Amino acid sequence: MEYSLSFAPLLQGFTLSAGLIIAIGSQNAFVLRQGLLREHVFVVCSICGLCDAALIALGVGGFGSLVAASPLLLQITYWAGAAFLFGYGIRAFRSALKPGTLVVDNSGGLATSLAKVVITTLVLTLLNPHVYLDTVLLLGSVAGQLPSDSRLLFAAGAIGASLLWFYSLGYGARVLAPLFRKPAAWRLLDGLVGCVMWAIAASLVAPLLLAGG
Repeated sequence: MEYSLSFAPLLQGFTLSAGLIIAIGSQNAFVLRQGLLREHVFVVCSICGLCDAALIALGVGGFGSLVAASPLLLQITYWAGAAFLFGYGIRAFRSALKPGTLVVDNSGGLATSLAKVVITTLVLTLLNPHVYLDTVLLLGSVAGQLPSDSRLLFAAGAIGASLLWFYSLGYGARVLAPLFRKPAAWRLLDGLVGCVMWAIAASLVAPLLLAGG
């Protein structure tokens, strides 16, 4: 029993990170496109994963510690994090009701040189404000609510989810692309993401409600 509980932060980090990463967006579309073309797939997936890893480490190691040092700030982040996750879940459920499709245009327009692919990947990753909200602020605030010896496992789970997603998307693109051109696939995925976000939001506020806080 102690074994399963000790690895709960690993699963929590993995689940939360996966729920935040898996969404239709320019970065995932780019990774998928490079996978379809089989151009610099390893480089693209590695840049996306390593950028996420650095930002997650920053959030868990820096912001998380800052939050943990202040009981008031800790309580605020409980509610703020839960509110964000609840809103994120609503957005996912709305997407499930009106699912989109991920269409990758292979007709051209994107240079195939390694340098330009690297620059494009960095731009799509680091100039997206949501990446900082998700990794540094949200994951960092959730990690700040955990005991210090559990944060490393939480970070490992979150980073593991990011790396697994990007490499799976890049190298599994030829298998995944036909599936995710269908609205039904995104309907199911968005619905699952919404359920995960709401479940985590509930787990954040439940201790406060039980404690009367």
